[in-house]
Amino acid sequence: MTARRATLADVAQRAGTSTAVVSYVLNDGPRPVSDRLRAKVLRALDELDYRPDHAARALRRVRRWRHLGLLVPDVRLPLFGTLVGQIEIQARERDHLTLLGNTGYDPEREIEFAGAFADSGIDGLVVVGGANGRATAELCRQSRIPIVWVHNNRDHVESQVVGADHVDSGRLATAHLVEVHHRENIAFVGGFTAAEVEHGDRETVAQRYAGYVSVVGESAARRLPTDLTPAGAYRAVSRHLAAGPPLDALVVGTYGQAAATVRAVTDAGLRIPQDISLVGYDADPANTYTQLTLTSVQQPIATIARAALSRVLDTAARAADTPLPPIEIELAIGESCGCAVPDTGRS
Repeated sequence: MTARRATLADVAQRAGTSTAVVSYVLNDGPRPVSDRLRAKVLRALDELDYRPDHAARALRRVRRWRHLGLLVPDVRLPLFGTLVGQIEIQARERDHLTLLGNTGYDPEREIEFAGAFADSGIDGLVVVGGANGRATAELCRQSRIPIVWVHNNRDHVESQVVGADHVDSGRLATAHLVEVHHRENIAFVGGFTAAEVEHGDRETVAQRYAGYVSVVGESAARRLPTDLTPAGAYRAVSRHLAAGPPLDALVVGTYGQAAATVRAVTDAGLRIPQDISLVGYDADPANTYTQLTLTSVQQPIATIARAALSRVLDTAARAADTPLPPIEIELAIGESCGCAVPDTGRS
C-alpha cells in the first residue's frame, strides 16, 4: 500500500503556519520569512519527507515547456549529432524541450518511437532519415501532430523533405576530383538497393551516386557496392584494389564508411592522396586531429534545423506548404583529396 504523499497543507500544519509561507520558503520568495519560521518550515519538510509535485508546478508556471519529438538514425554520426544539437538549441528558444529517439533506419523502431512520443503529448515530430514514412505520417495525421521530414524519407509520402540536394552534392564531390585533381578512374563506394542495405541511408547514397554518374558518365561509372557499414566498405574497397581495375580516386557515399575506406587503401600499400584521392560527406569539422583530414561535402546544419522547425511549429509555414528554398552545400577542403598540405603542428 503506497503512503499518501505529503502536501503543502501538511507541512504548513506541522510548522504552524500558512501554505503561503511554506511556498515562500520553497521558492525563496517573493516575500521574506524570518529565520525562526524558516527553520520550523524546513524541519517540517524533512520530517514529512515532502517532495514538490513537478507536474502540478509546471501547470502553474507562466512559461510552460512544450515538447517536440525528434527521430534520428544514429546520433553518433557527426551530421546527426550536430543536427540534434542545433534543433535542441533552436527548439528551446521556442519554449520546446526535445524528446530524442535513435531509429537506426529501422521502420519498426521508427513507428514505435513515434507512437510513444504521440502518447506523451508532443506538439510536433521531426523525422530525420525516415524509414517508415507512410505509417509514421498516418500515425501523426490521426493524432493531429504536425510532422516534417529532414534529410530523406524512404517510404515516400506527399510531403517535402528539408535538406540539401544530394544529387548536387554527388556532382560537387566528383567534379572536384576531375577538374582540380584531373582524376580519371574514380569509383563510388556505397550501396543503395534493398538487397544491399537493410538499415542505412540508401536513398541519400542513391542520389549522391546519380550526381557522381552525371560527371563521369554511365560508361565510366564504377560502384563498389556495400551495406553502408565500415566493415562492408573495407571489404569492398580491399577486394577491388586487389583484383579490380586500377583507381586514382574514390567518392565515399557516407561518412560512416570513410575511415574504413582510408584503412583499406593504406592496407593495400597505397597512399592518400598521392595514389588515390578521396572525397566524402558530412565530416566532423572540429575533428582535425585524425591522421588524415577528410575533404568533405558539408551541409549547413543550422539552416536545415531552422527550416525544419519552421515547417513543424509555425502554423503559417505549414498551411502555405510553399516550396522550400535551396539549401546551399559546400566542399570543405581537407588533406584526403590532395589540396591541403598536412599540418604537423595543429593549434
